[in-house]
Amino acid sequence: MKKRSYVWGLVILVAAALTGCWDRRELNDLALTVGMGLDKKGNHIQVTAQIVNPGEVASKKGSAIQRSPITSFKATDTTVTEAIRKLSVVAPRQIFPSHLRVLIIGEELARQGISKVMDGISRNHEFRSDFFLIVAKGTSAEDVLGIVTQIEQIPANKMFKMLQTSERLWAPTVSMQLDKFISDLSNPTKDTVLTGIKIVGDKEIGPTIQNVGDSEPDAILEYSGVALFKRDKLVDWLNEEESKGYNYIMGKVKSTAGHVACPQGGSVAVNVIRTETKVIGKVVKDKPKIFVNLYVEQDVGEVQCNIELTKAENLRKLEELGEKKLTEIMESAIKKAKKNKADIFGFGDAIEDTDPKSWLKLKQDWDTHFSNLDVTVKVDVQNRRLGTTNNSKLER
Repeated sequence: MKKRSYVWGLVILVAAALTGCWDRRELNDLALTVGMGLDKKGNHIQVTAQIVNPGEVASKKGSAIQRSPITSFKATDTTVTEAIRKLSVVAPRQIFPSHLRVLIIGEELARQGISKVMDGISRNHEFRSDFFLIVAKGTSAEDVLGIVTQIEQIPANKMFKMLQTSERLWAPTVSMQLDKFISDLSNPTKDTVLTGIKIVGDKEIGPTIQNVGDSEPDAILEYSGVALFKRDKLVDWLNEEESKGYNYIMGKVKSTAGHVACPQGGSVAVNVIRTETKVIGKVVKDKPKIFVNLYVEQDVGEVQCNIELTKAENLRKLEELGEKKLTEIMESAIKKAKKNKADIFGFGDAIEDTDPKSWLKLKQDWDTHFSNLDVTVKVDVQNRRLGTTNNSKLER
């Protein structure tokens, strides 16, 4: 009897294990979605999905008919959730966003407010949180996702890699992922930013194969500026220098290049190789104050003026010019943020860290306090290397 019970128990366990694939989905039934766009269409939301054409991407042989490696489908409804499901009436396979690389938000929608539409994205268990959020500057997400690109067959992959590279090497862009963005939106005293992307060239030819047929495409995608949000609404744009200033304050500059004017004309280009930023908050006589201390190490990259770099006083002069310029860049970003009463730097958090008791009073009207905030910027620049030559080739 005991042996029979043991056998039946084993049968039940094996049967239970065999049911583990009850909800599996075949790859051939899924549309791998690598890019998605959200746009405002009247009182509704339009979802555009950029999916991979696996046959075109995997094919190693040329064919008589050249086809695009991606296809875009769109659907419009009251909510994002409904629009994504509604894509099934135009897409031959089920939309599968677990491989999403970029989520593009149209500028019109971003200015209206995006907290409600982002709710549908953040709740959907099929979305991972490692994709980048980007704002379509002066255009729609649909148009951005329609541009076919060179080198990278999949435009969404190109946008993802472009943003990673530009943030690492140039610094005026911001790679923002879903979790961080939602966290910023939920913080009542901190605002946020997203990198902008624009279409440069012929928007009509951009979605066609002709756009990648020549060495110089008719339309390209280019990251341009940083969208400044107040709560969940886009209210302004940071230009390239202001965007760099933002990243310096946030301690996000890993490497970049810039230039300073020589005392007697011309310029010297420098490569920034290391930075360190400290933001300190204080409350003095009930008034909040912020101190931003930036340390920069740089190499001389190019000399376009008559200057003798072997002299210590000349190198120190270059450092002073760099300190002045970086101070101006960071102050320009602070000025733009103050103008919009948008604490994109988290200065309120710095005040709370050092003086929680005072912060309880200040946070009640932080917008006003922030717009009048006393911010002191101090920069320390150190030259490390001069390159392979000491003096300019202009020196005789």
